[in-house]
Amino acid sequence: MNPPSRRTFVKASVLATPLLLAQSPTLIAAAETAKLPLRVVCVGAHPDDPESSCAGTLALYAQAGHKVSIIYLTKGERGIPGKSEDEAAAIRSAEAEAACQIIGAEALFAGQIDGATTIDSARTDEMGKLLSSCRPDIVFTHWPIDAHRDHQAASVLTFRAVQAIKPHPHLYYFEVDTGSESQGFPPNTYVDVSSVLDAKKAALFAHHSQHGEVIWSKHHEPIATWRGREAGVPMAEAFFRLNRGPLAKTLPGT
Repeated sequence: MNPPSRRTFVKASVLATPLLLAQSPTLIAAAETAKLPLRVVCVGAHPDDPESSCAGTLALYAQAGHKVSIIYLTKGERGIPGKSEDEAAAIRSAEAEAACQIIGAEALFAGQIDGATTIDSARTDEMGKLLSSCRPDIVFTHWPIDAHRDHQAASVLTFRAVQAIKPHPHLYYFEVDTGSESQGFPPNTYVDVSSVLDAKKAALFAHHSQHGEVIWSKHHEPIATWRGREAGVPMAEAFFRLNRGPLAKTLPGT
């Protein structure tokens, strides 16, 4: 008898796992992942976006032995006043590398330019090749109607890339500074990140040029606290899962 494929194993493990909470939205204990290593990829527009939004969830996957990669659409070239694009790119990409080391992820860069991202056939093909090379089981990216055009580009390009991969990876959208950035975000999946909060904060704080401590205290600490209250835990990250059949209420591998 042939051993099960990764996709078959993931599907079987998900269907065999009872939901932690009967009501919807469902709380996910992401640390209780399947024994077969999964490939988890997060696509963010700028260095610090993945760390703000889902560093806790990514850290949980990494701690459980899964392969975690973060694709940064840009290097944040226009994100440091007084610095040239090349200088800012060097600083912010180094910060991203440091943040990924804390989370337990690898850092990849898609090569677009901060503030000048595009969505066309060439960029779609580039993202498709990059994401496919990671052979993802699970993908996280921006909510498509974020206010920032770079966030929108990351979201659309990721969606197109996921659609081109067969079978499709499971796709989850994350939130960034909800209310002023992510618009009308309706979470249907929650991850308890209380146990990895220090890692999440340290990854965000690694972005010294962006004042990660301020981003946390002003924006994402209130969000994590509120999502935790919604889910009944101290701190949570929330996601919108693009529903594709019977696995809509669980993260693959949990």
